[in-house]
Amino acid sequence: MATDIRPAAVAGSWYPASADRLAREVDDYIGRAQVDVHDAPIAIVAPHAGLKYSGPVAAFAYRAVQHGDYDAAVLVGPSHFVAFNGVAIWPRGAWQTPFGAVQVAEDLACAIAAASSNVIEHPPAHGREHSLEMQLPFLAHLLPGVPFVPMVMGYQDRETAFALADALTSAIASRTAARERAERVLLVASSDLSHYEDAPTARAMDAVVLREVERLDAEGLMQALEREPHHACGGGPIVAVLHAARRLGATRGRVLKYGDSGDVSGDKSSVVGYMAAGIW
Repeated sequence: MATDIRPAAVAGSWYPASADRLAREVDDYIGRAQVDVHDAPIAIVAPHAGLKYSGPVAAFAYRAVQHGDYDAAVLVGPSHFVAFNGVAIWPRGAWQTPFGAVQVAEDLACAIAAASSNVIEHPPAHGREHSLEMQLPFLAHLLPGVPFVPMVMGYQDRETAFALADALTSAIASRTAARERAERVLLVASSDLSHYEDAPTARAMDAVVLREVERLDAEGLMQALEREPHHACGGGPIVAVLHAARRLGATRGRVLKYGDSGDVSGDKSSVVGYMAAGIW
């Protein structure tokens, strides 16, 4: 059905709409991202601002997954425009990108939705939302043909974040048990960090998130977010991905790159923080 095709919302503004130009830009960021890793991660955290701002940092996360043998990816991001309870899944069809359509991993999406009543269909949450779309220039270009499950979190409360983690764990583990080989699913948490603080203040606030990610401490991060929600706009998605990755066997987290918007704009008086992290 035509309604199952999600058109690109910010191509031509947040990132180039031309496939050739977008490929050159992504390749340039990836080429400058020096990452010393030997195994493909189970999960990553990557920012989602305009590509010229967050792309140089996000590239470190995607450089780590570039040669991974993944069967599917699950993208979890925050809802910036639509308030709702639960997590909105796009369960079928495809998303348009300048590189062509990226297919939804429909069987996996169905399994995740069946695992939790918190996972719902709510198409309006995806209409203008950029948090997932900003991952697709990297995902579509570096892992072509890998289908994905798009998920946008509404209110980022404790119940929602941990319920999603449980659903991801259950769906992925049960599908792996039913197959002859382990299904390799990449979990992606899409989040920027602190917003519109001066750079030293931002770095101090962001250090809290970086520390909990490296500890794989979803509970510690959730508590920090409950005390100060402005640590990260996608804190709930990070909590969900951290907890699911740990339950699926991850034992270590590593911050691959930290930066802020002032690295590009030159204005350090009011910045947005960015982190790229890998979880193994």
